[in-house]
Amino acid sequence: MEELLERIAKCVELGKINEKTPYPPAMKGQPGADELTLQALNEGISPSDILQKGLIVGMERIGVKFKANQVFVPQVLMSAKAMGTAMNHLKKFFKDGSVQRKGTVIIGTVEGDLHDIGKNLVAMMVEGNGYEVIDLGVDVKAEKFEETLEQHPEAFVCMSALLTTTMIHMEKINQLLKEKHPEVKTFIGGAPVTADFARQIGVDYYSDGPQDLVETLNKLSA
Repeated sequence: MEELLERIAKCVELGKINEKTPYPPAMKGQPGADELTLQALNEGISPSDILQKGLIVGMERIGVKFKANQVFVPQVLMSAKAMGTAMNHLKKFFKDGSVQRKGTVIIGTVEGDLHDIGKNLVAMMVEGNGYEVIDLGVDVKAEKFEETLEQHPEAFVCMSALLTTTMIHMEKINQLLKEKHPEVKTFIGGAPVTADFARQIGVDYYSDGPQDLVETLNKLSA
């Protein structure tokens, strides 16, 4: 069992999606996260173990490498795709309660900002680490964040911005969320955003990248 779970973790770490995909070259022709996850289920390994000891382990490894600049966005996207393909086999177990998520994360790029590459990368990394992600997309107004939090009051809220002209909206969003839901934990990130700015506008956490965010979420969810 442990050997198979390690193979799944390695496929996610290296971005090996399935047997047909040629990436990475060293694993060409070998089964990927897709086939190995199905094999694990067929062998009676619990969906929870597949998630926690296989898929999440792989995503944690690629996250650490990304934070250390040992890999770059294309490799992380391949890992996220391998993770997502494997997760397709586990979705029904999330729905019936067999596998529990670590928590729920609401994420979106703030009002006036249409950039989503960084936000999408963060969303994939967070989901790959065992959280349910509600992605609101781009140009998200304060009211949409609040409406979604009303439906998922236990969720963490993450705001992204790439422009200095749009990051000012983070303060308005945070104020509305804190007013209606004082217990909510809020996060901000993006190229122009800083820890000082987060403190200035009353946001709980600043994240300088997806792995940093995942580590903070894990501490809060423990």
